[in-house]
Amino acid sequence: MAWTKRTAIKELRALIKETHSVAKHSMESPKFVRWYLRTTTFLEEVFGGSSMLVLMFRALRFQVTGSFVIEAWDLQEALDERHHAAFVDDLNRSIGIFQAGLDKLSRKSIADVYQGKNTPRESSTLIRIITLAERKLRKTIRNVPQKEKDIQDAFENLLIGADIPYRREHPHIPYSSKEYIPDFSFERIDLALDVKLCAKDSREKEIIAEINDDIMTYKAKFGNVAFVIYDVGMIRDVDRFTSEFSNRDDVLITIVKH
Repeated sequence: MAWTKRTAIKELRALIKETHSVAKHSMESPKFVRWYLRTTTFLEEVFGGSSMLVLMFRALRFQVTGSFVIEAWDLQEALDERHHAAFVDDLNRSIGIFQAGLDKLSRKSIADVYQGKNTPRESSTLIRIITLAERKLRKTIRNVPQKEKDIQDAFENLLIGADIPYRREHPHIPYSSKEYIPDFSFERIDLALDVKLCAKDSREKEIIAEINDDIMTYKAKFGNVAFVIYDVGMIRDVDRFTSEFSNRDDVLITIVKH
């Protein structure tokens, strides 16, 4: 289908409406399978295979992953409840992705929102990095962290365990009268990534200012920039926080709640 800006916006609004009804079903239902295939095809056709929207949608699993403990008389019922809760959570994340797509189309033409496909290897690596932050980082933190370095070290351990090539605190990028150093860089996928800790009330505004400075600098060296923010309850409105950067197609913000 040859999408226009008008028909793409109409389809996104229809997907948002349909996603609410999908939540009444299960991952195995024909309704979900049809919705998932329709959504994947649409997002790739309109936004392109290397778009952050597509990569974030493909990273969703719609079920519980990893190991966890269940304490209940009926283990199967408890497991089903866990899976359904994860299913609904990822459907809600999908709505956020659709809304971000509407934001992009409100600012740009249909041609300008399209980002051509990366190689499968590059896309896979980016998805793995996003997934590690969203699904694994919290599990590695046993106590409320006090230092940003504790979160950075924990994330580095995840990268090592996943066998993802990276460089720590490299490269040094001079900008104006300062020198900026990303916490992690991934040369193969042209990505700079910073890990930040939000552990006090004043930190939220500070992080927004830091991110804006870092974006300006890192984009001189890297095609893509990402930020993982570990929040211990100081960021009360995640949507408002991320909306500060909604006009950037090449910047990914991931907030991990303690």
